[in-house]
Amino acid sequence: MAWTMLIAAGLLEVVWAFTMKQSEGFSKLWPSLITLAAMVASFALLALAMRSLPLGTAYAIWTGIGAVGAFLVGIAVLGESASALRVLAALLIVSGLVLMKLSSDA
Repeated sequence: MAWTMLIAAGLLEVVWAFTMKQSEGFSKLWPSLITLAAMVASFALLALAMRSLPLGTAYAIWTGIGAVGAFLVGIAVLGESASALRVLAALLIVSGLVLMKLSSDA
């Protein structure tokens, strides 16, 4: 269950990163409210997952999902660059996440 909460927390991090961009510096009400709600939910799920997962593993997975997810949303939705080096960097993050999961005791 901790891993499910952690993955959900990471996906909510992607949501709040995207809606923060859409809020234009918190100048638009609805994207700002969605950002804040997703942040609270993401932190709450991360905290719950950390009850049984090691700090380093949980935090690395959470930030990794957020970073790679935001990268993919940026490309797919916002038309950001998908250069070879950016894709390689994302693949390195994903490989690090896999190694973290494989080395976790939980």
